[in-house]
Amino acid sequence: MKIAVLKEEKNPEKRVALTPDVVKTLVKAGFKCHVETSAGDGSGFYDSSYVAAGAVIEKDRASLLGDARILLKVNAPSLDEVSLLKEGAVIISFMYAYTIPEIVEACNAKKISTFAMDSVPRISRAQKMDALSSQSNLAGYKAVLLGANALGKIFPLMMTAAGTITPARVLIFGAGVAGLQAVATAKRLGAVVEVTDVRVETKEQVESLGGRFLQVQSDGVQTEGGYATEVSEAYLQKQKELISKHIAEADIVITTALVIGKKAPLLITEEMVKTMKPGSVIVDMAVESGGNCELSEFDKTIVKHGITLVGLANLPGLVAVNASELYAKNISTLLLHLADKENFKWDMDDEITKGALITHNAETVHEFTKEILNKNKA
Repeated sequence: MKIAVLKEEKNPEKRVALTPDVVKTLVKAGFKCHVETSAGDGSGFYDSSYVAAGAVIEKDRASLLGDARILLKVNAPSLDEVSLLKEGAVIISFMYAYTIPEIVEACNAKKISTFAMDSVPRISRAQKMDALSSQSNLAGYKAVLLGANALGKIFPLMMTAAGTITPARVLIFGAGVAGLQAVATAKRLGAVVEVTDVRVETKEQVESLGGRFLQVQSDGVQTEGGYATEVSEAYLQKQKELISKHIAEADIVITTALVIGKKAPLLITEEMVKTMKPGSVIVDMAVESGGNCELSEFDKTIVKHGITLVGLANLPGLVAVNASELYAKNISTLLLHLADKENFKWDMDDEITKGALITHNAETVHEFTKEILNKNKA
């Protein structure tokens, strides 16, 4: 089967779906890998490396997609890309399909099957396919470095002849993959780290990394796939009261809180920002979903009330080499689970297939996506 890999058009995006090393693995497994010219340039993987790995480089996008059986991407396909694919093709990429009804409809119209990397179930046998975790891990690391770069002081305790420098204080909202990596990175740099999360079960993980867990006394928080699916207003109010004091003392605040299928919860109000020390920094990792901070601006770094607000949307793309390497292994592992060189297995009883498949045979088959899209139509 012919696999097509495109140069990502979403700006800014330097990641690529396959690296030369992974192309070599897929070619050995019997797949034909065709890569668009300069697709890997942003990650430092040049056309010559793909050719050496056994790929064919194509300049004409229409030709590349026209006879491709499989399209592998990082970001969701565009309408133009869908229109160039033949009927019955398969797309594997990040989708967040409930946010792009027009793409879902276009894929159904052409009987294109789509597998979403963001919907791969978080079960043990799918760990090597878990692109959400691999990319969030890198994002959590990069968020701390961005915060440190914008902060006018150092992280660690330092004793000098001229006096003692106290360690920076970092407050992190959310102890998922990104949040825990942010804890580990901030601790390695010498900061005092505090963490709050709706999921009490993350307390042990936070403390094992050297962070202090700020616990809100509440119950009834529902989670799914590692994400909160429902957080009450009462809970959010208690959380705001708890962290008001801590946010005023923090040098850097990193927010990672997401609610699957919904706008990111508002955790930091303008009034809270005003209580922070001048020169402090907020890194809002949820900015693409609406932001956890009231003042964050999408894909911008701004200063308001003396506080630097970092709202960059694609943090994994800032470490594109590693992000592409990990993503390529994730997506190729999923592909090899779903198909062999001849065809797809279409094992609809398989938990991974069922969890990741969004559209198939001109229908939206993913229950969660279908539910959200139907709600939005109503």
